[in-house]
Amino acid sequence: MMIGSFAPRSLVLAGAFIGVFTFGAAAQQPANPPAAAAQPAAPALPPGSPLIGRPADNEAAAKLAPVAPPPIAAAVDKLPTAKLKVAAGFNIEVYAAGMANARSLAEGDKGTVFVGSRLVGNVYAIANKDGKRSVKVLASGLHRPNGVAFRNGTLYIAELSKVSKIDKIEDSLDSSPKLTMIYDNLPKDEAHGWKFIAIGPDNKLYVPVGQPGNNVLHDDAHGQIRRMNLDGSGVEVVARGVRNTVGFDWNPETKQLYFTDNGRDWMSEDVPEDELNRVTKVGEHFGAPYCLQGNIADPEFGWGHSCSEFTPPVGLMGPHSASLGMRFYTGSMFPKSYKNAIIVARHGSWNRSKKVGGDVVVVKLNKDGTVKSMEPLITGFLEDNKYIGRPVDVLQMKDGSLLVSDDWNGAVYRVTYGKPKVAAR
Repeated sequence: MMIGSFAPRSLVLAGAFIGVFTFGAAAQQPANPPAAAAQPAAPALPPGSPLIGRPADNEAAAKLAPVAPPPIAAAVDKLPTAKLKVAAGFNIEVYAAGMANARSLAEGDKGTVFVGSRLVGNVYAIANKDGKRSVKVLASGLHRPNGVAFRNGTLYIAELSKVSKIDKIEDSLDSSPKLTMIYDNLPKDEAHGWKFIAIGPDNKLYVPVGQPGNNVLHDDAHGQIRRMNLDGSGVEVVARGVRNTVGFDWNPETKQLYFTDNGRDWMSEDVPEDELNRVTKVGEHFGAPYCLQGNIADPEFGWGHSCSEFTPPVGLMGPHSASLGMRFYTGSMFPKSYKNAIIVARHGSWNRSKKVGGDVVVVKLNKDGTVKSMEPLITGFLEDNKYIGRPVDVLQMKDGSLLVSDDWNGAVYRVTYGKPKVAAR
């Protein structure tokens, strides 16, 4: 694109001077040589695109891009349960299927499991009646209704830029319940705009706001976790420097908030790692976008900052592993070593030639609340560097079993421990 036709006089004189000495050589060249073909300009990427920052002219990087899930839910007989491997003594089965893009999970007082979605605009209800389960579309036409939470008969639903509720939801599963908006002072950025929500031991609703792009110097309305009363009032920021959390829960012993956080892309295939963070006081800053994984200054925004300014993670979850939903396990069905451990769904990487994640892991803590170990609970979602399923969220049921959502197949699995029960003949 031409910016202008003016040039400084010194450049004009220099051009004339050089022209005197090159005229003879130019005269020996063919007149009017063929012009080189103009290269088409690459189309501009939309704001917040995950491809912004991808290294140019890099063959390996050019092959990397977000992995689009299948457009419809898989049939029950096509689900990969036979290929999924669980830790010794555990069992896995299909709990419910047919829910396209099944994401966040919440359980009602009467055993209904609510399931959010990110791409299809639906919130589902898995109803339990007389020992049988059925799937209903509870709400449709919503915008990124990823987050669901339940408390005292009320279902809370987080869309891209607002949070709504449905009172007495389990009494109206067969109708088309109306949503009542309780909070809409949220940014409308699509990048990292989908939300996981949960209600803490303080009876407040926690709502994250991600950074509006891969790696950006954002304003004060982004990169944080907020909390509010259940009517949407009394909003305050409890954590800053949060790039993109899609899962959090509270330590049952200390009541401290733990959250997963996804690291930036395009720095390298091996760094930064995703983080597991812990909030010890209101307003802590966890580094993004200045410091990565607690010990690496960001090459773009880290200038003038030290990682010592920020709260480091209590553990690292693997490079680009997309660590999402997490819950502390407090049940009694699993072995005692799982008590108060964190179970994390790692959705799996796209920003890596050799993918990592695509599994569910158990994170065990030291007495000081830092990470002691991380071990697999479910593997097999990743096969030959391709996904056959992608875990998103986990949810402990009242009986101590564990549900795992899979947005790739539109299904929810149930994990139990011990010998599987066989129905009497």
